Amino acid sequence: MKKELFDYVAERAEVLATNDASTQVTKDAAAAWEAAVAADASDEAVAAATDKLLDVLEGRPTTIDGVIAFAEGPAKQLMGEEVAAAMLAEQLKRKEAGAKYCNCPSCTAASELLAKFGRIEL
Repeated sequence: MKKELFDYVAERAEVLATNDASTQVTKDAAAAWEAAVAADASDEAVAAATDKLLDVLEGRPTTIDGVIAFAEGPAKQLMGEEVAAAMLAEQLKRKEAGAKYCNCPSCTAASELLAKFGRIEL
């Protein structure tokens, strides 16, 4: 894997491994990628570790419709009416502009990786 692509994956894996919005499964997968490439940085090992990470990430980024549904429902109780309303307005605006996925750091990192490797379209 070329250094530029490796750095791209590494930056996003770090976000996935450490961001509070990441699920534990996602954090574990990103940490496993980091450990695997630290142990063996050969092209074959990095490619295999990256494929494993991508396999875990598939289906994980929340869709824009999922975020909208959250803002319309559970967010009201968890975050309050005002915050939920602001979240809903932002996400509806993003959807109108063509956004397909949540824009939290974890979903952004995951969707960027999946798109980079041709597994989804942004």
